[in-house]
Amino acid sequence: MRSTLLSVALLLAATISLASDTAAQRRLGKICGDPNAPCGGRDQFQPWELTFGLPKNAVIYESEYFYSVILKSVKLPQNSYAECEKAFSEDERLKIQELFPKNKVFAFKCSEPGSMYYTNVANDVSFLGIYAGKTRVQADAFLKTVKATGRFPGASLRRMKAGINGT
Repeated sequence: MRSTLLSVALLLAATISLASDTAAQRRLGKICGDPNAPCGGRDQFQPWELTFGLPKNAVIYESEYFYSVILKSVKLPQNSYAECEKAFSEDERLKIQELFPKNKVFAFKCSEPGSMYYTNVANDVSFLGIYAGKTRVQADAFLKTVKATGRFPGASLRRMKAGINGT
């Protein structure tokens, strides 16, 4: 009886330890969807990137899931860094940001090792997007707002994560 209780206790302790290790691995950076709100780690990103909470010295880290309204996308020529840098200008992004001051307008320009990436997007595509919220309900409502401007008829929703791979 005593050995059975000891075995159960050890199994329970191992299960709790494994669960806490898994939970720690699943911690994801909180998206900073409002460009005016304070956000830890913002200084580690370029102005055109969607920022998220990033621990100091993080090498590989991802954000929580979020929704984005994709305004425009461009398929890039193969192996052309110069072309991806020109896909969307900072001036264009800032003009759109003025229309949506509470939702970060961001651009994915180039896919290269060690740089920021977004999940659920092809590597050979640059895009211009706007943070639309954490939930589908928020995103659907924001998409209606974007389409109501009449300036982005092809706008669509995409669920994604942002990430850094500094290896």
